Amino acid sequence: MTTLVTRFFDSRAHLESALAERLARSMATPGTVAAHMLSGGTTPLPAYRALALRPPPRNPQLHILFSDDRYVPEDSPASNYHQIAPLLAALALPPAAVLRVRTALPLEEAARDYERQLAGLLESGVRIGLGLLGLGADGHTASLFSASDIARGSGRLAVAVQRPDGMSGVSVTPELLAQVAEPLFVVAGADKCDAVRSLLAQDSGLTAWRAVQRCARVELWADRSAAPTVA
Repeated sequence: MTTLVTRFFDSRAHLESALAERLARSMATPGTVAAHMLSGGTTPLPAYRALALRPPPRNPQLHILFSDDRYVPEDSPASNYHQIAPLLAALALPPAAVLRVRTALPLEEAARDYERQLAGLLESGVRIGLGLLGLGADGHTASLFSASDIARGSGRLAVAVQRPDGMSGVSVTPELLAQVAEPLFVVAGADKCDAVRSLLAQDSGLTAWRAVQRCARVELWADRSAAPTVA
């Protein structure tokens, strides 16, 4: 049984500030070898930018991975890696501590390569602590858009996907999400109300909820504009 813990913020600015504080505190925690999973999308970007301006104390044991990325050049504005690059630079991590989708490779090879990176991280004993996830208005998370994407991820840590917008991508799977100690959905915007309502109802038809079914505890942070009227 997955426990869902919710927190609603009065404004998007309050959500962004709280997320930046949560990331800074978590990344600076010494004494543990930990990885953090970052998501793309517009909601967490202000927190990443704030953290880049005032980075936490350097933690040489920190690793960063991504929930997903579009299959575009790494310098494309559509690339999650590109959008988060200023934060990565501020954290001053060595290249080996940043796990990313290498989109210079053919799509299926890029997915297998990312899966090898993730497997190597887990096999080395690194614990994935905080893991950010988005929630689309259509109910997707990471780049898992359908039951088919969930099914193809069985026994895998990463898979290639075909997105509804016509783009390709690479996404982590429920198998990988089960290894995340603190999965956290971060959601903002009135267009997400229906998806948030389904998540609160723990609707098994919602792709995002199905993706975290192997997690013991999941958090949802959302601004009030994304809150259903019943919440």
